[in-house]
Amino acid sequence: MGADIKSLRTRIRSVDSTLHLTRAMGLVASSKIRRATKNMNRSREYTVALESVVSQLSAVPECARSPYMKPRGAGTKLIVIAGDRGLAGGYNANVFRLVTATKPDMILPIGKRACDRYGEGFPSSERFSGEDAGKLGEELCRGFLAGEFERLGILYTRYQSMMTQVAEIRWVLPLEKDPEAKPSPAIFEPDEQTVLDAAVPTYVGGMLAACVRESFASEVAARRMAMDSAGKNAQEMIDRLQLQYNRARQNSITQEITEIVAGSGL
Repeated sequence: MGADIKSLRTRIRSVDSTLHLTRAMGLVASSKIRRATKNMNRSREYTVALESVVSQLSAVPECARSPYMKPRGAGTKLIVIAGDRGLAGGYNANVFRLVTATKPDMILPIGKRACDRYGEGFPSSERFSGEDAGKLGEELCRGFLAGEFERLGILYTRYQSMMTQVAEIRWVLPLEKDPEAKPSPAIFEPDEQTVLDAAVPTYVGGMLAACVRESFASEVAARRMAMDSAGKNAQEMIDRLQLQYNRARQNSITQEITEIVAGSGL
């Protein structure tokens, strides 16, 4: 009986330690959510403007001659954005599952978990800056024009709400003409194709920055929810163990009283 009480006490302390850890990680995630979602919303506004300009230019017949409108080379290159840390529920697992289903020929990882799995890349999605995105966008465009790959996509996690985040792929290159888009009435100098070709590296960099920020907001939200769930489970386990502990102590005390009474001959 004494051994059972000691074992229960040890388990309670262990689960309580885990509870403190999950609460601390949940608080850290909560402190980052506001800034992460603010940056995400700003990036969304920026990408909407970029997509509008590129879509209007792509609709111009003369822009069909742009090298960015035609597949070049062979193979698919995928930018995979995963988390910097674990303990975020199914966040990273959903990303890696989609990579496996897509079967890209080349992978460039962003985030420590992606780098651990796919090799050298950018080890932190949280610290991936707009400058990093701009440089990478220019590098990717040069690779596309050189025929290093035929198609470029960004695998990121789209933020829907605190409860829901969805891993998906946004295909960036080659550009596709939107059948519903109408050419802009504006006059572009020197011509539409030149402006489009100059705008594409900025467009790719902007898409990268937006996807990274959206993925980071999704990671923080997923970790917050995972830690809340883990904390509730830990508290329920502590309550059950505490009940067992109290019963074991009560039985132990009852047994000791019985033995004392029996030994006194009463």
